[in-house]
Amino acid sequence: MTPQDASQSNEALCRLAPVIPVLVIDDASKARALAEALVAGGLPVLEVTLRTPAALDAIREMAQVEGGIVGAGTLLTPEDVAAAKAAGAKFGVSPGATDILLDACEAADLPLLPGIATSTEAMRLLERGYTVQKFFPAEANGGVPALKSIGGPIPQVRFCPTGGVSPANAPAYLALSNTLCVGGSWVAPKDLVAAGDWAGITELARTAAALPRS
Repeated sequence: MTPQDASQSNEALCRLAPVIPVLVIDDASKARALAEALVAGGLPVLEVTLRTPAALDAIREMAQVEGGIVGAGTLLTPEDVAAAKAAGAKFGVSPGATDILLDACEAADLPLLPGIATSTEAMRLLERGYTVQKFFPAEANGGVPALKSIGGPIPQVRFCPTGGVSPANAPAYLALSNTLCVGGSWVAPKDLVAAGDWAGITELARTAAALPRS
């Protein structure tokens, strides 16, 4: 898979909904119901971060949900890429980007949404062919003003900002011309997941799915 192909694929995914849920899952037995609740609310693209022992099992469960497209976040190594692909991940997300990780994703035909924090990092990825990138951690890196400023000299790149994005600031990010969607965890709060309040999560998803974009 070429970087151009990966960017085209991820742009299509990012356009499916204004919010990609960023999920840290501790109990894989709840993964399928969680995915069904989010998809029912209008958020079909799901990122499961590889931060817990249950993550790969959760991806396997979510990959079976009709209408859902599950990807693996926090990809750091080629081993992460192979494990995510084997579990059924359709795309990958990384906090940053190294040549080794990019090579592994391209070889595995796993579309990567690579993370950047600076203009230089964005330019290096653009030079390789990645026109769709993740801005992370968004709020810690200056938030909406920073992302808007990056868009001035580098208009070819579109972003999915994550990290500190909330219902309060998501509309401002989505109003930027270089933002395709945002990533956020607020649509699946741990207390609702633990309680199995799938109706509550569907309602949060429905509200997020209705956020306007530029």
